[in-house]
Amino acid sequence: MKAAVLVFPGINRETDMAKALAAVSGVKPAMVWHTDTDLPAGTDLVVVPGGFSYGDYLRCGAIAARAPIMRAVAAHAERGGLVLGVCNGFQIITEAGLLPGALVRNASMKFICKEVNLKVENRETAFTSAYRHGQVIRCPVAHGEGNYVADDGTIAELEAEGRVVFRYCDPTGHISPAANPNGSTNAIAGIINARGNVLGMMPHPENLIEALHGGLDGRPLFDSLVAALPKAA
Repeated sequence: MKAAVLVFPGINRETDMAKALAAVSGVKPAMVWHTDTDLPAGTDLVVVPGGFSYGDYLRCGAIAARAPIMRAVAAHAERGGLVLGVCNGFQIITEAGLLPGALVRNASMKFICKEVNLKVENRETAFTSAYRHGQVIRCPVAHGEGNYVADDGTIAELEAEGRVVFRYCDPTGHISPAANPNGSTNAIAGIINARGNVLGMMPHPENLIEALHGGLDGRPLFDSLVAALPKAA
């Protein structure tokens, strides 16, 4: 698996993501600067990590979405290459048009930094095959604009096509307003595109891949990617 992790000014979770990818796949990912115009040859997976690109000015992810490297990312996705956007990365790839909808201010109007529960709603993807359908996992969140919104038609389409991959829930898997940390429509925590090769999610699976970090609930996402992609030479 040849992965590339994008780096923008203000992004601060690229090292966490790179370490998670290397720990699970055994291959160190390439770190790609935002002004580059091409991805490394043979890239299978592009990861847009979390953080605060450009200080979250204008709108979260809006400036980064227009960086030169994003044209290469869009072309990669168009070819069927895998793209994962986490937290600010989800905001960036949504602003870039790789996923529908938008991420807006949390309903509480407060920054949220805590551990939440997620229900795996779709395991039939390259990102989630190592999970069980309906499995409840723990995952950290840290964001001020994680409230996923879209027009009624888009939400209906996402739901009908099984493109809601993760949903906020309580520890028993029950979906409720109390378990939704940011007010996201239908408690949506992560979605995939129609082709199934672009996933965006607000929680941080890279922070729970080692027992010493408090659990392994995020590791199956990376195991799924390793299983889906060829071994790097």
